[in-house]
Amino acid sequence: MIGMDALFYLEGVRYQSILDIPALQINPGITVLLGASGSGKTTLLKLLNKSISPTSGSILYTGSDLKKTPSVYHRRQVLMLSQQAAMFPGTIEDNLAIAFQFQERTAPDAEMMQRMLAQVQLKKELSEPVLNLSGGEKQRLALARVFLLDPAVFLLDEPSSALDDDTADAVIGLVVEQARATGRSIVMVTHSKAVASKFADETILLKDGQVVRRIQNRGQEAGS
Repeated sequence: MIGMDALFYLEGVRYQSILDIPALQINPGITVLLGASGSGKTTLLKLLNKSISPTSGSILYTGSDLKKTPSVYHRRQVLMLSQQAAMFPGTIEDNLAIAFQFQERTAPDAEMMQRMLAQVQLKKELSEPVLNLSGGEKQRLALARVFLLDPAVFLLDEPSSALDDDTADAVIGLVVEQARATGRSIVMVTHSKAVASKFADETILLKDGQVVRRIQNRGQEAGS
């Protein structure tokens, strides 16, 4: 039975030969998708974002069937940050503002942009050309852009992959703290069991395209 508070519910979902999920409920809060490369984690994120559609089965978001939801509308509510986030020519400010142009929204002012850069520990001026940024700095810029857009759900694909361990821990901690403070949910892909155990309300372990275990934040296992 689908819980009344389910964020996503998947039923009979298959995607090519990559995923086979008979049933899966993802609840509001911080959910981590854990598993080896090729286990289907990123594919699952793309399904939740409606970047791709399941070969069979259905996916509900807050009780509504994604098949009946316009893709553009859904992606504004459920925003995905890929491992290699898109960067555009120009400055840091240009890259923060362009996402609002795509959504036909007014961009935040410079003060708010600078404050968000500080929160993701990107110590740069808005006038800095993006070409001057390292891989890790671009990843933090992409996180800042996502949080300025303020969707209901953040889908994060390896958000710390280009960061060193200390920076990754601090940045993810800030991301999770902000999501909790604003009542937002995160579904995050990672290879790191340490990240999962420290930040997740629930961890979903995938192997060979199937959900093999769910672990609650107190370490209690649950069926899928």
